[in-house]
Amino acid sequence: MWALVINPVAGQGRGATVGTYVAGYLTRTNIDYTIVTGNSSVALGDHVQIFLDKNPQCQGVIAVGGDGLLHIILQKLVPRQIPFTVIPAGTGNDFVRTLGWSLEEIDLQLEQVTSTAPTSIDLGLVDGEWFGAILSTGFDSIVNEKANTMSWPKGPMKYNAAIAIELPRFMPRHYEIILDDHTISTEAMLIAVANSRSYGGGMLVCPNANITDGLFDVMVLHPVSKLEFIKVFPRVFAGTHISHPAVEIVRSKTVRIESKAVAYADGERIGQLPVTAECIHNAVQTWVA
Repeated sequence: MWALVINPVAGQGRGATVGTYVAGYLTRTNIDYTIVTGNSSVALGDHVQIFLDKNPQCQGVIAVGGDGLLHIILQKLVPRQIPFTVIPAGTGNDFVRTLGWSLEEIDLQLEQVTSTAPTSIDLGLVDGEWFGAILSTGFDSIVNEKANTMSWPKGPMKYNAAIAIELPRFMPRHYEIILDDHTISTEAMLIAVANSRSYGGGMLVCPNANITDGLFDVMVLHPVSKLEFIKVFPRVFAGTHISHPAVEIVRSKTVRIESKAVAYADGERIGQLPVTAECIHNAVQTWVA
C-alpha cells in the first residue's frame, strides 16, 4: 500500500490537477494506493499521521505538491523510516530539482519510484524539525515574512513585490555563526544553511551542496550596497554569485546561528533565532534521478 498525499492548493491549484493525473497512473499500473489530503497544512499533516499509524507497513509516500508539502511529510516519515518522493506541483519545486527530476517527466519518475529501490540522502534537523532543502535567515526571511502578510499578487510575483518593498529599508544584522571548528562573528545580509542546492524556485544559493556528503554548505552574504545587491542578485540563478568577494561559503555538520532575526526552512517559518541545525547523514530514503 502506497500513500498518495496531495496538496490540492499547491501551485495555485496545480496540486489537484497533477494529483488526479498521478492517481490515474497508479490505477492504470495496478499500484495499490490510498489518497491522503487536507484543506490546510495542519489538517494534511494530521491526516498523513493517521494514515501511517493505521498502515505501518506503508511501502512509501508519493507527495504531490511543493517544498511546503515536503516539509510537512518529512516530520511524519523520518521517524518511521518510510521512503518518499515528491511529484512537482508547487511554486518552487526546489527539492525535486535537487533530486534531478524533470518538472515535466512525471511518468518517468513514477515508473522508477514504483519499480526500483530508493537510496539514502541527508536531511537537516533544526531544533527538532526536519528540513530537506535550505535553512535561511536574513533578507530572504524578511521577504518571506512580508509575503505571508500579502493577499496580492499571487504566486511568485508576491515574493518579487515583497523584495521591492523590503529592500529599500533593509539593514544588515550582526550574527554569531558557530560551526564545527570555528565561529564567524560578522555583519551579514543573508545566511543560508544548505542541505541541497537551491531554493526560491531555482536560486542556486549553494550550487555545490551535496545531499549525500553529511555536511551543510553555509553561505554568508556579507554587507554590500543596495545597488550592488541588485546587480549581483540575478547571478544566484546560475550559481555564479559565489565568486563575489562578499560571498563566503564554508562546510560544517552543525551550525548554530545567533541574532535578533527569524529563520525559515523549506519556505516554512521556523521561528526566532537562535537556532541550532545538524546535518543528519542518510536520514531518509528517496528516489534520485
